[in-house]
Amino acid sequence: MSDLVTYLLSGLALAGSFALVGSGIVVVYRVTHVLNFAQGSFVVFGAFLSQTFREIGLPPGLSELAAVVVVGLIGFVVGAVAIGKPGTHPMTSLLITLGMSLVSAAVIIAVWGQNPVSPPGLTGTLTVLGATIEVQRLLVLVVAVAALASLSLLFSRTDVGRALTAAASNPRAARLVGIDTRVMGLLSFTIAGVLGGLAGVLIAPTTAVSVTSDLPFVLSALAAAVFGGLRNPWMTFVGALVLGVTGQLVAGYANGSYQTQIALIMMLVLMIARSRSFTAEEAK
Repeated sequence: MSDLVTYLLSGLALAGSFALVGSGIVVVYRVTHVLNFAQGSFVVFGAFLSQTFREIGLPPGLSELAAVVVVGLIGFVVGAVAIGKPGTHPMTSLLITLGMSLVSAAVIIAVWGQNPVSPPGLTGTLTVLGATIEVQRLLVLVVAVAALASLSLLFSRTDVGRALTAAASNPRAARLVGIDTRVMGLLSFTIAGVLGGLAGVLIAPTTAVSVTSDLPFVLSALAAAVFGGLRNPWMTFVGALVLGVTGQLVAGYANGSYQTQIALIMMLVLMIARSRSFTAEEAK
């Protein structure tokens, strides 16, 4: 029983990381209709930058905050390249973000090399129903829920959030009322960078992050985001829960080497299920 609880709690923590990365994809797509394949690179940058800031002497907490801010700026740069030119088609911007992820990998290798990093995080463990779980893993889940709640409030209760939504739903009308859709798009990429960087600094203390970690994260996050229709952060969290918990149960009770394959199968199942629900809604 304790093993089951351990796997479930670990799966929840993993779901939190997927939800953070996936919500970044959702924000960008919701505002620009662009799939940001550089989102996984933001996670890697967050992990490596937090390690670097620790090494140069920044105290715990400040080093992670500095890393998140810098990754937010990186997100802004990616957005400027992807959507900076007016009239760029979303498919072209998608390919640009894919290219930027490759450029990011080259930069990471040139600056930090290919060795994984795992900076220190919160110490200590908690016992829940006889199962022991690291405090750092639970922190990922707590921060993810807080971030999703903040995004919901941003889009539903603030003028900036309404401007972001207007820029996506009707760009022409938004421009007529004075909303700069390009600025809103750049803001969405910046928010995505912050979310990705936040995921990186939270994940790295318990799961070593390397330059190759971007692809697994962006694939799982994309599956969760698709389950949410690429627009709903909370439904993205539900998709992340399915992926995270399933992956940990497979790793615990079956063979850990099948975890990625099972996650990909679950991704396809989520996409098919969600596409059918969209079709049913449209038929009504």
